[in-house]
Amino acid sequence: MATPSKTILITTLAEYQTRFWIPVAQRLRAAGNDVELLAFDDRSAEMSAAEGVPVTNMYRDGLRTGPSPDDRDAFDARVAAYGLDGTNFLFSHERFTFGIRDTAALRRRFMIYANAMEALLDRLEAEGKRVELVQELGGFLSVIASFYAARRRNIRNWFIEPSFFRGRMYFTPDSLAAPDVMPTPADAVSPEVRAYLDDTLTQRAIVIPKKDQHHYSAAFKKVVNLRNARRLTEKLWDQFALGKHQEFGHNLRHARVHAAMALNATRLRKLYKPIPGAPFVYYPFHVPADMALTLRSPDYLDQVATVDFLLRTIPDSHVLVVKEHPAQIGAISADRLFELARRFDNFVLLPPQTNNYTVLNRADAVISVNSKSGAEALLLGKPVVVMGDAFYRSCPLVYAVDRLADVPARLRQALSAGPFDPAKGAPYFESAWRSSYPGELYIGDPRLLDTFAASLCAAIAEPAARAN
Repeated sequence: MATPSKTILITTLAEYQTRFWIPVAQRLRAAGNDVELLAFDDRSAEMSAAEGVPVTNMYRDGLRTGPSPDDRDAFDARVAAYGLDGTNFLFSHERFTFGIRDTAALRRRFMIYANAMEALLDRLEAEGKRVELVQELGGFLSVIASFYAARRRNIRNWFIEPSFFRGRMYFTPDSLAAPDVMPTPADAVSPEVRAYLDDTLTQRAIVIPKKDQHHYSAAFKKVVNLRNARRLTEKLWDQFALGKHQEFGHNLRHARVHAAMALNATRLRKLYKPIPGAPFVYYPFHVPADMALTLRSPDYLDQVATVDFLLRTIPDSHVLVVKEHPAQIGAISADRLFELARRFDNFVLLPPQTNNYTVLNRADAVISVNSKSGAEALLLGKPVVVMGDAFYRSCPLVYAVDRLADVPARLRQALSAGPFDPAKGAPYFESAWRSSYPGELYIGDPRLLDTFAASLCAAIAEPAARAN
């Protein structure tokens, strides 16, 4: 019996993503792969069709196929078929990111996308095609519905996310969890990885994926940026004048949020203090709306509450130093941070532009949910207490906890043990490197597109190669 041909399905949620995925799809097709884009906004579907790339408009198809998206019985049946114990948790990322209170609206969107995915998979199955799904890691309902529809049919889903290493990515199969990285023997550390680690410590620069570099600017600059203003006008015209569907269609709220961030950032300047001379423990704030918190580590979504607990339980010998994520300056409520400062004199908020490696180098220990700062601290030989689902949680050098209540005891253990030889962490970083692939998401440079497409093919082919 002939082996069914394979189709690679790739979700794209916005125009900037589609401008990347179209040339990737063209490269994959030139290499002999059958590729189809799953577009979750109208413009993306139009762009793909214009370039001759097979595409499904998931929103429009989801309205036309399957049960009514407002049919509650059909929704419950689908949730049961997907093996889900309710959807409140899976909806939480969209609630938090977009401020959506209306559960019925979330159910409706989930059903529209699930309808489209089920109809698409029915068609491909009837055509005798094997399918693999490729998605950027995320917590949006487009991603969630596609993932669970594929999982029901035992279709492999590849989640892509930036790795700890500049210009490299993780391809994680069939799971929203962080990549599972196990350390290798000490003598297996390659010269390439040793050189990378040495160079990182020399440069003292944080790892910023190229696709996210535009986020690393002052909050007020994002508000007054002419390019952002022009793009907002275009999206509002598309949405309200032309009736185009957008997966990220909460444009006015997005603008209000950034205006509030600019105001918060201005107010917080009064609260910033320099790195203290006293011994301190460092907690780096995470991007508030990132799925690394909303879905991977939801216990720590309220970061101010987490910091409040740490301030109440930290050893008397230390103060707690925190710093906003440089990509989301002003995203944490200024009122709540001022309240912490009023109640605790062991609380220090650093200016967000402070070099992260300078802070890590001065800290006696680091507490992290799943921030890359925890891995950077390991590079410096600093003890790390990791609370959430982080790719470095399996590193034997970290102090992992399963719940917030266990942090005080583990922190005391970490402080008692003190720093370690950074060379001990090299085998772990070697393993993390081997688990990653070269490439960058959403960068249109032709050479980087070639690299990304080759890495995607390699990642998909590797499990089959192991099986054979």
